[in-house]
Amino acid sequence: MVSQLSDVVCKTFDYIVIGGGTAGLTVAARLSEDSSKSVLVLEAGEPNLDDPKIMLGGQYGATWGDQKYDWGFETTPQKAMNDSVIPWNRGKGLGGTSAMNFWAWCKPPAQDVDAWETLGNPGWNWESYQKYVLRAEQFTPATELYPEDFARHNAEWRGKAGLIKTAVSYRIFALDKIFFDTAKNLDVPLLEDPYGGNITGGWTASSVIDRTAHWTRSYAATACYVPNINKPNFTVLTEAVTTRILFSEEKHNGNFVATGVEFFYSGKTYTANVGKEVICSAGTIKTPQLLELSGIGRRDVLQRIGVPLKVELPGVGENVQDHLFLSVPMEITKTIGVEPTFDRLHDPEFAKEQARLVALDEPNVHRYAINAFAYIPYSLANPEDAPSFMQKAEAHVQALKESGKLPPGLAEQYDLQLRALKDDKIPDVELIMFPGFYAFKTLPQPGTLYASFLCVHNHPFSRGTIHSVSNNPLDDPEIDPHYFENLFDLELTAQNVRYAKKIAETEPWKSVVVKGADAGLNYASDEELKEFVKTNTQSSFHAIGSASMLPREKNGVVDPELRVYGTANLRICDLSVIPLHAATHTQSVAYALGEKRECSFPRRWHFHFDMQEC
Repeated sequence: MVSQLSDVVCKTFDYIVIGGGTAGLTVAARLSEDSSKSVLVLEAGEPNLDDPKIMLGGQYGATWGDQKYDWGFETTPQKAMNDSVIPWNRGKGLGGTSAMNFWAWCKPPAQDVDAWETLGNPGWNWESYQKYVLRAEQFTPATELYPEDFARHNAEWRGKAGLIKTAVSYRIFALDKIFFDTAKNLDVPLLEDPYGGNITGGWTASSVIDRTAHWTRSYAATACYVPNINKPNFTVLTEAVTTRILFSEEKHNGNFVATGVEFFYSGKTYTANVGKEVICSAGTIKTPQLLELSGIGRRDVLQRIGVPLKVELPGVGENVQDHLFLSVPMEITKTIGVEPTFDRLHDPEFAKEQARLVALDEPNVHRYAINAFAYIPYSLANPEDAPSFMQKAEAHVQALKESGKLPPGLAEQYDLQLRALKDDKIPDVELIMFPGFYAFKTLPQPGTLYASFLCVHNHPFSRGTIHSVSNNPLDDPEIDPHYFENLFDLELTAQNVRYAKKIAETEPWKSVVVKGADAGLNYASDEELKEFVKTNTQSSFHAIGSASMLPREKNGVVDPELRVYGTANLRICDLSVIPLHAATHTQSVAYALGEKRECSFPRRWHFHFDMQEC
C-alpha cells in the first residue's frame, strides 16, 4: 500500500526521488535493491493503480485532459501557429507519462545518441544506451498468430530480464500489411528488427504489453512500484507536491549540499530529510520550475519571481525541444477485415463485450497495438528538392552563427542537426499508421471506418523555454516551445504531410482510401498545406532539454553524472537532461536514464548536517 504522511515527515532517507514517473520509479526501484539503503519517492498525483483507462490497449487518449491522470499543461499562444495554445498533456500519478502514452517501445538511431557524447558528455553514446535499455526491458516474442514476416527479431537487441515487459501485439491489423506493401513500392526498406541502432525504413513496433497480465500495459507503476510495495526501505507518498529543495548554508568543496525537500500535502507544508542524494525526476516541465524555486537558474528569472539566487545556471528552463506531429485521417473501405480499426470501440456494445473478454483473458481488440512505423530520410521522401533544401538550411545556420545571437552551445547542436539532415541513414520523416480516426479539428462520422497517418517531426530547430511565473509552486510554469519560429521546422513538418499523401495515392493503399477526412489529403496548394500544418500541429509530448546535460559554459545544467552544477548531491534523472532530440518515442530513453543513474554513478556522498526538526 501507499505510505502515510507519518512515514515521511521529518524522517531521514538515504535517497529522496522527486517524482514517481517513468525514470523516477525506475531509479527508486533499483536503489531499493540494496536493503541497507532507504528510498523515498514523492509523487504529486494519485496511485491510479489497476485503472482500465491506463491498462487497456484500446484506451488511447482516454486519460488526456482528466486532472486525475493529467497535469493538463498548456503552452503560451504560439505566434507562428496563428496564436494557437497547444495542450502539453503529462502523466500525473504513479508511472507518470508511462501511464498515458501510446505504448510504443522504440529506440533512436545510434547516430542520434552518439551526438549526446559529441556535445561534451563522455559515456553517453549508443553502446551505453543499448546496455541500459536492455537492462530495462523484458521482451516476449510474438505469438504463433503473428505473420512470420512481422515477427522476426534479433535476440541480441532485446532485453530478457528487465522491469518493463514488451511484446508485439496479439495480431497485426489488415491495414498494417497494406501500409508496408505500399511503403515497399515507394522504395522504403523494410526492417526485420529496428532495435539495433538502425531505424531507417518501415517496421513493426513493439509495445509495453504484459502478456502475463491479460495483455495489459506494462509501465513504471506495475514494473517498479507494485513489486516493491512491501519493502521496508521503499517509501512512496502520493499526492505530495514537492515545493523546493532545501540546502545547508555550509558548502562542501564550494558546492551547495541538499539536506532535504519541502513538500505540500493536504493543504500543509512538510519536510523530509536526506542523507545522501536528492534525485529530481519531476520531468521536463516541472524540473526547471523546481530548480528555480530552490534558487538555481537564471538570475533574471529568479529576480522576477522573488527567489534568492544560490547557483546561477542560465541554461535552466532553456534549450527546450519537442517533437511536433499532426494527423492525416482518411475514410477507408469496410471490406478489409473483420476488425480493421479501433473505431469499433466507439460502439458501446462492442466496447462492453471487449471489456468482458479482457476479464476472461480471451482474444479481444485491446490486445492489438499501433504496429506500423516508417522512418524515412528527407532525401528519400523528397529527392527532387533535397539538395536545395540542404543548402538553404546550411546558409540559415551559418547566418545565425554570424549574427552572434545564438546562446552558448547551440551552434554545435545545429551543426549536428545539419549533419543528420544530410545523412541518408538518419530519418527525418516519421509516419505511423494509426488504425482508426485520429484528428484534432475534425470529428468522425458515425458508422465510418478510418485510418490516420500520424506525421512526426523529430529533429526540431526551434528552441523553447520553460520558466516559473511566480514563487508559488502550485502555479504552472510558462511553457513556450516557440513552435515553427524556425521556418525549417514548418517545411519539414509539411514534408511529412506531403509524404503521407504520396503513400495514400500509391497502391495498394490507394485502393483502401474512400476519401480524405480533412485538408491533409485535399490541400490545393503549398500555401494551403502550410496553413493546415500551422492549424493542426500538436505536441507529441516528447519534450526534452530544459535542464540539459552539457558543459556548464555551454548552458549546461547537469554534468555527465547528472549532478546539477554548483551542488554536491542533487542529480536530475528525467528527459529534461537530454541535450539534443532524437528520432524516437522517448519512454525507452527515460527508462534507460533510470537504469544508468542507478548503475553508473558513484553513491559516495553522506553528509552530517543538522536536519530539520519537527
